[in-house]
Amino acid sequence: MAYLITDGHSTPLAVLLTGGNRNDVTQLLPLLEAIPPVRGRVGHARRNPDSLFADRGYDHDIYRDQARERGIIPAMARRGARHGTGLGTYRWVIERSSAWLHGFRRLRVRWERRADIHEAFLKLACCLIAHRQLKALC
Repeated sequence: MAYLITDGHSTPLAVLLTGGNRNDVTQLLPLLEAIPPVRGRVGHARRNPDSLFADRGYDHDIYRDQARERGIIPAMARRGARHGTGLGTYRWVIERSSAWLHGFRRLRVRWERRADIHEAFLKLACCLIAHRQLKALC
């Protein structure tokens, strides 16, 4: 299963590939650690985003606290809360990135038996998505 973290413009920042029967919340911290440093202003390179939007699958207080320790403001939908009160206005960002990844035929259906080859295609697709977004800005 592929786990993806993006910025607010649906640009993929990091992607992880795991087995199919994993709980989503167990991959939150490895996914945050997989974000590469971003150069910007003079000083230390940024490694963590300002905020994190996640759906009900990531609703655990332990992971909220660990995100806060990293300086990230967690905005995660609560389990048991009524639908429509959560992250519907922000969820389209990650859904659009997932749709872009499924636009690549090799990722829509997993044909590769080896995980390293599938992960290579997944990361190549993320690079192509980022390239297309940069090309659209110029």
